[in-house]
Amino acid sequence: MNSFRKAILTGKGLKVDPVVPQKSTRGAVEDDLSTVEVPRGEERSQNHRDDDRHRLEQETICVRFEGSEHQADLINLSGGGAMIRADFSPRLWERVDLIFAEGSEIECAVRWLRDDRVGLEFAHETKIDCDAETRDKLLLDVIRRSFGDVKITTAKREDMPIRAAPLAKSPDEEDEVANSRRNERRHPLVWMGQVFYNHDCEKVRLRNISENGALIEAPIVYPLGAEIYLDLDDAGQHFATVSWTFGDKIGLKFKDKFDLRVLGKSKPVVTPSMLTRPGPTQAMADQDNPWAEGWNRQSIDDLRDDLEGFLKR
Repeated sequence: MNSFRKAILTGKGLKVDPVVPQKSTRGAVEDDLSTVEVPRGEERSQNHRDDDRHRLEQETICVRFEGSEHQADLINLSGGGAMIRADFSPRLWERVDLIFAEGSEIECAVRWLRDDRVGLEFAHETKIDCDAETRDKLLLDVIRRSFGDVKITTAKREDMPIRAAPLAKSPDEEDEVANSRRNERRHPLVWMGQVFYNHDCEKVRLRNISENGALIEAPIVYPLGAEIYLDLDDAGQHFATVSWTFGDKIGLKFKDKFDLRVLGKSKPVVTPSMLTRPGPTQAMADQDNPWAEGWNRQSIDDLRDDLEGFLKR
């Protein structure tokens, strides 16, 4: 419209037909470098998404499913999960453990299935690798230190799905269930830290930790054998060596044995006890959530009550 008005007012007329659209010219236009096509010399070497997936070539990993260990192809890793190619056939929401080098493990839930490929979601909490009594005392200590009497509610009681009342158990069965739950205790706590290496500092997540080492999740890959400095805030600063790497998962070996009791001095992050996703009912969301009640994951309040009950025995 502007070109038509200009043509009328200046009396120069239109240079093109205003009704029939002109085809755009292909190729370079004289004196216009922006129209010169520059072919890409090589394929894009990096994935610039926020949650980068580390694609791996010819990597295998040990996987535990239903008590048996299998070798699986590890196709990729990301901050929240992994894709594997396996010779077993799990169902949705079933538990699968990834066993990395030196026995470091991450508990996972099956999120999707496609042919022989399995999509896994990592457990959210930091796994504390020690005997049950030491772990329970540590968890209770950190709850009392960091959370005190604060009520942390992640789901309203009236929003919880209605379930049938459990059948009565004999005293022996109750003790067996209690001991099993204690050994498989899952909590909603995640510890973070910072790694200092080569004049740089990166925030990392502790996937699991023991007195000998840790499995961390880091935004960069550290070279094998590198000596790093792990800062766990009030839990102290510790020298460690990079012993293995799988994508963004890195195994550390502490220079000196780590006293797990000091971990209670550092305040962790609390993840929700139940995730919710849009749906007609809370029950539907509960069924779609692999970290719901069937996985024995507890809120801070439930965990505090449970631990105090165990440790009074």
